Amino acid sequence: MAVRRLAPKELQPKEFSFTPENLAWARGQLEKYPDGRQASAVIPLLWKAQEQAGGWVPEAAIRYVAEFLSMANIRVMEIATFYTMFNLAPVGRHHVQLCGTTPCRLRGAGDLIDVCEKRIGHQFDVTPDGALSWVEVECLGACVNAPMAQINYDYYEDLTPESFARILDDLAAGKEVKPGPQVERPFSGPEGGLTALREPPVRGTRAPKAAGPALTDSDAKKPGAAANVREAAVPKAPIADSSDKRTK
Repeated sequence: MAVRRLAPKELQPKEFSFTPENLAWARGQLEKYPDGRQASAVIPLLWKAQEQAGGWVPEAAIRYVAEFLSMANIRVMEIATFYTMFNLAPVGRHHVQLCGTTPCRLRGAGDLIDVCEKRIGHQFDVTPDGALSWVEVECLGACVNAPMAQINYDYYEDLTPESFARILDDLAAGKEVKPGPQVERPFSGPEGGLTALREPPVRGTRAPKAAGPALTDSDAKKPGAAANVREAAVPKAPIADSSDKRTK
């Protein structure tokens, strides 16, 4: 992994502190951990600091989190510079994390990198209007929808150079952009509709509901029942053995 350094001093703010809302949130995070283990909250606090600072972690934020958690400054510095989820220099309002791992490469990620270099510049360059920046990252877990990119908190999948360039232009112009697959399919379902389980049901089985796809992009994903909630087991009565006959 390449050496990760903090941004130059001229880009660093002199001070940082959580807003009242984020301060209340941070104190709530500490309550999750037993006494003496508050340092375990360092990653979520750094993430919140990055969010508040506009997508990157200034040196002042590192010092602030260290003091907040009663940690040595160098310990928090080590964490911030190790994990690539933390940006150490200013990024654009729309920061593109473009997947360059094998499945996306096989599906055309190289062409998307060319789009970024022509539209934005080198990795971590910020466009003059402050709208866009980009970086190549490892797998983001959407291989079936390759090639794809994460822009801020949203995934954009099944990209082509044309659709990707249009998304970047629309974001820079402040237009609303639809996240998710950029082709006609729900989530990671097959393009063109279902290709399996389309035959009539076998006699004696229950026919499937003809209500369209199980999920669409507009459907809410509702959590199922908790896996660790079960009814208490009821012990069975002991089974009689041969000793019972001898006592009668």
